Amino acid sequence: MPNERIFIVEDDDSLAQLLQRHLVRFGFDVELARDFQRIDEEVHRYQPHLILLDVNLPYYDGFHWCRVIRRFSKAPVVYVSARTGDMDKVLALDYGGDDYLTKPVNPEVLLAKVRALLRRAYGEYAEGTTPSQAIVKHGVVLDVWKSQISYMQRSENLTATELRLLQGLMNADGGVVTRQELLEMAWEDTRFVDDNTLTVNIARLRAKLASIGWTDAIRTVRGIGYRLAFPEGGSHTA
Repeated sequence: MPNERIFIVEDDDSLAQLLQRHLVRFGFDVELARDFQRIDEEVHRYQPHLILLDVNLPYYDGFHWCRVIRRFSKAPVVYVSARTGDMDKVLALDYGGDDYLTKPVNPEVLLAKVRALLRRAYGEYAEGTTPSQAIVKHGVVLDVWKSQISYMQRSENLTATELRLLQGLMNADGGVVTRQELLEMAWEDTRFVDDNTLTVNIARLRAKLASIGWTDAIRTVRGIGYRLAFPEGGSHTA
């Protein structure tokens, strides 16, 4: 019996609850989005195996959220939208979606799509395998699914913003990442993000890394940005 987690991002409560009831009947764990300004944080918290995503949403549309989610998750995304144009379907797939269903959606077709995508994404997941996505470098493990950083058997949970910042720095493998690049990684729309906001988040991230024994982890490159100094024994220590 399946127990995969499905996250529904749909602002029409009646439709969201209808889809939830249908999927729960077949053994899925289903959570509904509540805060349409912080969909990414809800995805981090719930760690779904698949996401059903509307396009027309309050604050930001589904295309926006799919781009954001794709920065930290490979969970399949199925758009469920009233938009029927070919260009909408093209954009949905270009922005990282895996499938596109138009409303009114046939519940049986939706169920078949969900099952097929879960099989494709996780293989024998029904037998108990667990999806994971981790960046491992120099003894440091960044678990993207759990939004958690670990080193020397100690761990710290990260906020969605901290996770994106650390992902960008770790992917650079000790190279310099500019402040502008980090701003764009952490915030989709940087027009309303104060430069000091990045400084504050970097400071918080440094403190969390120090708490697990990775001291002096983030080095400032004056006038440019930041780079990681990996723990002693790695090839990128300063």
